Amino acid sequence: MLRGVLDRFVHFPARTVFAVLAIVLAVAAALQVIWISRHVITWILISLFLALAMNPLVELFQRHGLRRRGLAVGATYLVVLAAITGIGALFVPTLVHQTNSFVDKIPDYVDDLTSGRGKLGFLQTKYHVVDKVRKSLEGGGGAKKLLGLSGTAVSVTKGVITAIAATVTIAFMTFFMLLEGPAWVDRFLGLVPPESRERWRRIGHDIYRTVGGYVTGNLFISLIAGIASTIVLRATGVPFAVALGLIVAILDLIPLAGATLAAIIVGLVAFLHSIVAGIVVVVFFIVYQQIENHLLQPVVYGRTVQLSPLAVLISVLIGAELAGVLGALGAIPVAGAIQVLIVDWNRSRRAKLVEPAAAPAAE
Repeated sequence: MLRGVLDRFVHFPARTVFAVLAIVLAVAAALQVIWISRHVITWILISLFLALAMNPLVELFQRHGLRRRGLAVGATYLVVLAAITGIGALFVPTLVHQTNSFVDKIPDYVDDLTSGRGKLGFLQTKYHVVDKVRKSLEGGGGAKKLLGLSGTAVSVTKGVITAIAATVTIAFMTFFMLLEGPAWVDRFLGLVPPESRERWRRIGHDIYRTVGGYVTGNLFISLIAGIASTIVLRATGVPFAVALGLIVAILDLIPLAGATLAAIIVGLVAFLHSIVAGIVVVVFFIVYQQIENHLLQPVVYGRTVQLSPLAVLISVLIGAELAGVLGALGAIPVAGAIQVLIVDWNRSRRAKLVEPAAAPAAE
């Protein structure tokens, strides 16, 4: 007996097809908008981190007389501006002087390099770097050089204008985030059902404590690294100590790899000054990294982020792969916030499992 094959047809209504296409197009458009506005999103994230770092000072002012949040935010901005001005008055003249001295030394470095003398002379005697650079420059035409120089000038000008616009925008966004942050939190909690409102308030407080503690602690640790490096560099007589200390403080903001990268850069400069200074600086960075990893970071981050070293490493690697340096900076607080959500979800799930078991026992 022959059995016929029953063909099965799946019919999709036109509305379903159009709905799927609309979702795909909406997601594609959203990703395109995010990509186009990535610089603005970066400014928003930086403003958020600064607001979280400054908010404890705002709350301190509110607890000690300035009840209105606007006045507390204004006082916080004045204190931060005064601190930046004071630091600038102490370091900027020295930084400018050292930068000018470095610029004045460049012709001597170039002369030693081209003649094969001095600490950098080996680059010419062994590797013929100057000859290779000269040949590559001679290979391009005059118009190409002129266009290259003009293009560089335009790029530098655009970069300066963008940096000024970014600084002003970030300052204003940080101010408004500090001013309107509690109101936005209240609006969000107003959308939550009353029975879940207290739970989400607790989650928000834990996330704020995690992210804010990490941002404030990271800035504090980086400041310590920059000051300690400057002191050691000045003690060993390494030139441009303040400028190099500033580089150390900036790079130390990057988790895990920042301090190592700063040690390599500053160590090379110290070895160019003298062998003894290079050894002292390298030993200092090795000792300081141990102190930072085993004393400063556990004390600062232990009560806020509470992430294992493996979780920190994985989050930093993923963040750096997704968004470069900014992703590495934001990876740990984001991982801490995710951990808060997971812990709360696990606590809520256990509570729901205990309730049915407790009901029959009560009967």
